[in-house]
Amino acid sequence: MFTTTDSPCVAVCSTLYDDICRGCGRTAMEVAEWVFLSPDEKQVIWTRIRAEGYPRRKG
Repeated sequence: MFTTTDSPCVAVCSTLYDDICRGCGRTAMEVAEWVFLSPDEKQVIWTRIRAEGYPRRKG
């Protein structure tokens, strides 16, 4: 199970026609800046992506 300090990456990187990764639900900017974000900033992203049904594993 993921914790909010972990990266939501599930190694299914795809952004087809928009800026949202189909695997983790983060924007390309959020992915690029993840290691620099504060725990509070990461929590906000985790809350949003979980509400949207992410992270998703292909299968």
